[in-house]
Amino acid sequence: MNKFSDNITKLNSINRRMFIIAAAKILIFGGIISRMFFLQVKQNDKYLTLSDKNRIREWKLAPIRGEFKDYFGNTIAGNFEAYELHIVPEEVEDFRYTIYRIKDLLNLSDNQFKKIVKKKNEIKPWETLVISNNLSWEDFSKVNNHLYDLNGVKPVISISREYPYKEYYTHVLGYVSKANENDISSNEIIKEKFVPELKIGKIGLEKTFENKLIGSNSIERYEVNAFGRRINQLAFQKGDKGETIQLTIDTKIQEFINQLLLDKAGSICVMDIYTGAIIAMHSSPSFDPNSFVFGINQEDWQLIRNNPMKPLVNKSIAGNYSPGSTIKPLVALSALENGIINTKFTVKCEGKKEMYGQTYHCWKKEGHGFVSLKNAMKQSCDSYFYEIARKLGVDRLSETAKKFGFGKEVFNGLFENEKRGLVPNTEWKKNALGRNWLLGETIITGIGQGYIQTTPIQLCLMAAQIGNGGYKIYPKLVLNNQEDLEYNDKYMPLYKNDKNIKIIQEAMFSSTNEIMGTSYRSRIEDPKYQFAGKTGTAQVKRITAKERELDLKTSEIPYEQRDHALYVAFGPYKNPRYALSIVIEHGGSGGSVAAPLAKKLFKMIIDRHEIRKNFETKKYLNI
Repeated sequence: MNKFSDNITKLNSINRRMFIIAAAKILIFGGIISRMFFLQVKQNDKYLTLSDKNRIREWKLAPIRGEFKDYFGNTIAGNFEAYELHIVPEEVEDFRYTIYRIKDLLNLSDNQFKKIVKKKNEIKPWETLVISNNLSWEDFSKVNNHLYDLNGVKPVISISREYPYKEYYTHVLGYVSKANENDISSNEIIKEKFVPELKIGKIGLEKTFENKLIGSNSIERYEVNAFGRRINQLAFQKGDKGETIQLTIDTKIQEFINQLLLDKAGSICVMDIYTGAIIAMHSSPSFDPNSFVFGINQEDWQLIRNNPMKPLVNKSIAGNYSPGSTIKPLVALSALENGIINTKFTVKCEGKKEMYGQTYHCWKKEGHGFVSLKNAMKQSCDSYFYEIARKLGVDRLSETAKKFGFGKEVFNGLFENEKRGLVPNTEWKKNALGRNWLLGETIITGIGQGYIQTTPIQLCLMAAQIGNGGYKIYPKLVLNNQEDLEYNDKYMPLYKNDKNIKIIQEAMFSSTNEIMGTSYRSRIEDPKYQFAGKTGTAQVKRITAKERELDLKTSEIPYEQRDHALYVAFGPYKNPRYALSIVIEHGGSGGSVAAPLAKKLFKMIIDRHEIRKNFETKKYLNI
């Protein structure tokens, strides 16, 4: 009986265990089936996407940068195909082996190799390591032929910047170079479109119009095998090229002023006196911006940086110069407008003038004798302008100078490095220096010396507004539409009496085209090319009594102590259309150095006028 009872108890125990095991199996298998159902049905899209991500890769390509064109549609900043070689370290099975294979294939120097290894150690494993961003076609082909043995290596064809005219446009366009951390963090558009080795504008118009030029990325989708090697391209989404920006500059004239300034430090600017279009603008010396596209080497950088003629400075807009005698047309105009003088007002020039215990010298030792406004302008008599500046006062002169564009940016923020110059007055000195204005400072301001500072483009604007009859214009470099090049007769007059502007125009004409004029030797007899101008010679240091007695020739004075040579002009005189400014650093006399360049330049400007005019008409008719 007891044995039977024990058997029943044992059987019940086994049954309970079997039930528990069976229930556990049901729960486990139910859980597995439920999980499989959840993963394969409910989470199907998610894991399909993850699977695709493991099998399908996306490659964001550098955007194609927009181009710059000159007035005639010639490309002055374009693009070319560059061959690059990239590696993503985490996708490479044996990085050491791969990098040494590349070293052998490309014949990399030990120094180049060390730089690549150093760069690899500085980046994250999943970031792209750029081995080269400018391979030759021969090396690019060689790498492609050995891809079977280069796991994780990506040959890439990219678009890079090219400046076909080299140094001719450097200070206008600027240049592009590799984006750095500051560029990326300070510009959301650059951050969004960033890819390794992305080139962006660093200075000039390249930087100003970065957001318009940059374009959008192309996206390439391709399939990879288990080793991450590309086996099939699946899709390609083409990005949009950046905007094309057209300038008002005539490349033929731009090339010519490059030649005129060869081996000189200075600037030449040419402007349409009615539309404000910049026909040419060059700062010398310049440099080849192509050197910066893939990173300039240290040796070349030091040559540019340490050049005493300062090629990195855009002298046209950022060079501050005393205007010298080129300001005399404005001084005379201000005196006429304020009723201080008339055309009959005369001054006796004896070579120097004693005023308030100070001697003020005229450039001509023996003096000019009695001179009126016209003769004083023609011969650039300092004594005459000392006297009218004294009568006029610096505040009224300052007001006229500012009205004609001095003391403020000409391009209104187009260039981040444009200088405002300085137009001094009594209030400025009190606020800036904490001292009262002195009469002697007014006197030397009347001949463009002292505190006053101008840029070459401001001098060109002044000459243009005198040449167009005294009307305000707004200089422009970027061509937006046809209306930009059409004359608008609603410009604001800068004068009180238009007769005063005519007096100044005639005086500037006599300075260039009449005997004893300071630029008479640079005149052109043919009325088609005749121009009116004003020379300037700006001191860079105070002349001592001893130096004045020695009367040294320019060649006998150390280069850095020589005067700057300046010239402003407009023409053709009978039907004005263009104005120019020329500044030659340490060139000496404006009449002997700067004015002869204007003579050569005006012939070309006027001859090119018909070509520009015909092109405008043709373009307008094709719209």
